[in-house]
Amino acid sequence: MTWPTVPLSDVAEVRLGRQRSPKNHTGDTMRPYLRAANVTWGGISLDDVKSMNFTDSEMETYRLVAGDLLLSEASGSPGEVGKPALWNGQLDECAFQNTLIRVRPQTHDPRFLLHFFRLQVLAGRFVEHSRGVGIHHLGRARLASWPTPVPPLDEQRRIVEVLEDHLSRLDAADSYLRRVVAAARALERSALMRCREGSPVPLPDVAVIQGGIQKQQKRRPRNNSFPFLRVANVTADGLDLSDVHQIELFDGELDRLKLMKGDLLVVEGNGSPRQIGRAAVWDGSIDNCVHQNHLIRVRPKPEVLDPEYLEAVWNSPQNRAALSAISSSSSGLHTLSVSKLNGLSIPLPDVHRQRHLVSAVRATRGATTRIVDQTEAGRRRGGALRRALLAAAFSGRLTGTSSDDERIEEMIEA
Repeated sequence: MTWPTVPLSDVAEVRLGRQRSPKNHTGDTMRPYLRAANVTWGGISLDDVKSMNFTDSEMETYRLVAGDLLLSEASGSPGEVGKPALWNGQLDECAFQNTLIRVRPQTHDPRFLLHFFRLQVLAGRFVEHSRGVGIHHLGRARLASWPTPVPPLDEQRRIVEVLEDHLSRLDAADSYLRRVVAAARALERSALMRCREGSPVPLPDVAVIQGGIQKQQKRRPRNNSFPFLRVANVTADGLDLSDVHQIELFDGELDRLKLMKGDLLVVEGNGSPRQIGRAAVWDGSIDNCVHQNHLIRVRPKPEVLDPEYLEAVWNSPQNRAALSAISSSSSGLHTLSVSKLNGLSIPLPDVHRQRHLVSAVRATRGATTRIVDQTEAGRRRGGALRRALLAAAFSGRLTGTSSDDERIEEMIEA
């Protein structure tokens, strides 16, 4: 099916929001405004709406009205550039910031354009035409010139009705799969919580706590490099050794800092208190490897403390809360230190019981990993089907008849 195609600015007003300025942080006419964080794939989020001073005349320019579409102007994530949401007049008076572009349709059903823009994002078309390094900018002018189909209005509404019937089922399936992942993660947290048995013992009594080395420029014109783990190598899901840097070591530094299998590597600082102290056990897979000063090494005494038990206790919700409590914050950065970890205690059953508890955690984690992997595969298939449905709708291949079911079956099997 062929529809007329025109630049978006021919059929809609396209406007960039107002830039934030210190002079507008206070004033006599403070009004709520939306920014990129308020535009989600689930629609407009009003969980955190900021306010800024807009004069009455400025509100005439930047006021949102029901039926307006808001698109993310820029993002560091390619799959988020141009992400759209529909404003339904949720607040009586609301404006928007320049991290968003407002599209006010003149001849289109707003929902038709919403789904059309979603297809442009999901198919990667917006990011292909964005500008910038690191942060991808769509730009008002580029969006204003975007080729936009103009079917008859009754045809637009029919397409929206057909699309939303099918997409609502995908939404329900995706919501169910996300609940499955959340339940699996909760099961893992429960297993970690049960791991805390025995009387509290000061951590220094059962482990040696050691800071790392600061990365410096080469100190001599010679090759004296060794593998070097950084904060980026310790993730919430364990070790990531895909990018291991090198550092020069001298004067016994290797002997003092060399990692041993079973060492727990703890992240010293993080911008989020919930992420403070994330940790992973060193697997010994790289010889003569050391750690930077933003990682703290906790080396368990194997005769009294099993390394896997230490890791399980460390990542338990109770210990995460304790780490958050003792971390300090300076300019938004929460930090730990060797001295702070020396003040911690951990529950300590005998080594035989530790290994029994670790076995239960290992089994739960294995099951959780399988569930999450399978669920994420299902969500990826759902995402692919969503793109296929949108592409079919905007090429005129969804008709609202029983033949749609056959086309969708073909999409699922593809």
